[in-house]
Amino acid sequence: MAVTPSPSDPQQHPYQLRCTLTFGDIYAQILIWMAVIFVSLAAGLALMGASRPLFALVGVGLILVLSLPFLLFAFTTTLLNHIALVPVRSSLPSGDTA
Repeated sequence: MAVTPSPSDPQQHPYQLRCTLTFGDIYAQILIWMAVIFVSLAAGLALMGASRPLFALVGVGLILVLSLPFLLFAFTTTLLNHIALVPVRSSLPSGDTA
């Protein structure tokens, strides 16, 4: 009877998923989205002071709702660009063959 290797056997999976994402990769995206939030809040406060509270709420909500998909797309594509398949190094010495 043959022995089947377990799913965690390194010979079965010679590659490892490695994420090389750092905070510096997404730092600019976070700063830009924070700027969008502050600008929308400033516009909302300006409209609130101009006796247009309904326009202020709709404006802030619209800006946030429309900018969120772009933020999520940017985060997702940045993350996917930093995922790599790295070959697992063999634990055998370089002169031995199995």
